[in-house]
Amino acid sequence: MRVIMFLVMALLLTPVFAAPVVTYEFASEEQEALFNKLSNELRCLVCQNQAISDSNADLAKDLRDEIYGMLQQGNSEEEIVEFMVARYGDFVLYNPPLKPMTWLLWFGPAFALLAGFFFVVRIINKQKKSAVTEMSGEEIERLKSLQSEAKAMIKTEGKEDK
Repeated sequence: MRVIMFLVMALLLTPVFAAPVVTYEFASEEQEALFNKLSNELRCLVCQNQAISDSNADLAKDLRDEIYGMLQQGNSEEEIVEFMVARYGDFVLYNPPLKPMTWLLWFGPAFALLAGFFFVVRIINKQKKSAVTEMSGEEIERLKSLQSEAKAMIKTEGKEDK
């Protein structure tokens, strides 16, 4: 009886989770291909790591509608991309153009890798130099005296335990 009640409740609640699917009517297959291309090349500004075609954010839906509307008005791919960049900046593009404002995006990872490599080599060289240094005669004598004191202490502790 509990299983039947569970199934009935599951079936009754299923429509609550259903979302409307937005379909677009295109005049040609080229227009539909361009819509899909742009939807996959433009980044969702809310999700940041998703294309607007993959995102369910309200802004991504609005951007898809904007692209669709611009395509219906006869705008070209370049005009649509220019509009999006003018409105949202280069961040909306997955592949931002190479210009002074985006140099950090393009060259930052390589610079960080080279800087890390430089610091690792520097640390290794410091460790090698410190390991190679020789001890002076005074240091050797001091070490021998500390060793003999330690041996004497161990012998006296051993006698006290017996």
